[in-house]
Amino acid sequence: MPLVRTCKSCGRKNRIPAKHLAETGRCGACKSPSPPVDEPLEVDPEQFDEITQNSRVPVLVDFWAAWCGPCKMSAPEVARAADKAGRALVIKVDTERYPQLASRFNVRGIPNFVVFYGGRPVTQQAGLVDHTQMERWLQSAGSASAA
Repeated sequence: MPLVRTCKSCGRKNRIPAKHLAETGRCGACKSPSPPVDEPLEVDPEQFDEITQNSRVPVLVDFWAAWCGPCKMSAPEVARAADKAGRALVIKVDTERYPQLASRFNVRGIPNFVVFYGGRPVTQQAGLVDHTQMERWLQSAGSASAA
């Protein structure tokens, strides 16, 4: 199930398979370069599974809710961690809309962060952390895969 991204040059919508979200592509209409995703993506359970299972780079998942004060405080840090275009992906799961997804990963407190690589969780931690910690988790997941 590809994700739909809008071309910044011509405004056309392009379907991007999850395994290519961290790569530079081209718009199907105007052929302009389409940069890797560099912002958090809000996902539903199907997109979550597609991205975590098929991504070629580590994936940081932010389990959050709109009413959660610490989640609001962590949002800018999550966005900064997502700015690692091509080296990692960051996705957000609203635990109010998708409680079954949160329970799959035993999320009891939010914000809760899980790093996936190769379809499996490699790190999980609840609580407020800064972007440098998130980046360390992503780097560690990517380094472990190279070994």
